[in-house]
Amino acid sequence: MRQLLLLRHAKSAWDDAKKADRDRPLNHRGRRAAATMRRAMRELGLVPDVVLVSTAKRTLETLEALEPWDDAPLIEPMDQLYLADVQQLLAALHGVAETVRSVLLIGHNPGLHELAVTLAGPHGLEQGEAGKRLAQGFPTGALADFAIAGPWWQLDEGGGRLQHFLTPRSLEPAD
Repeated sequence: MRQLLLLRHAKSAWDDAKKADRDRPLNHRGRRAAATMRRAMRELGLVPDVVLVSTAKRTLETLEALEPWDDAPLIEPMDQLYLADVQQLLAALHGVAETVRSVLLIGHNPGLHELAVTLAGPHGLEQGEAGKRLAQGFPTGALADFAIAGPWWQLDEGGGRLQHFLTPRSLEPAD
């Protein structure tokens, strides 16, 4: 059984209108949310062998917030993940070596949400609280954890079983 972790970048800053979208950094809320997700990933033992990450500043900063790792994964920054659609995301995953057990893909919406919904399939979204929450959206900083039965190159619609869907808001202590 393989594991696929889909992480949307944390909340980014919009305070400088002159900055290109690709160059927007995380804001304070985003840095806090990424730290929350780091703790949750460690508590659940979610440790990737490989990280595929968009080259946008906000995705790279989200990755940095997850470090340090106990066992450092292979990190592959990929230009083609920037604002990628579901087909581009699947193509990147299809290229993962068969020996890789766990992949973390850090990217952007709407493609990341569409990929998660596609992998879960219609039945996966109807089962359990995690599927219902995923069907509603994929907020910044959210993480979807899938169990994948087949090889990476065959990954397609309905090819994942949703294990967890975590959002920074769901992990923050109630006031």
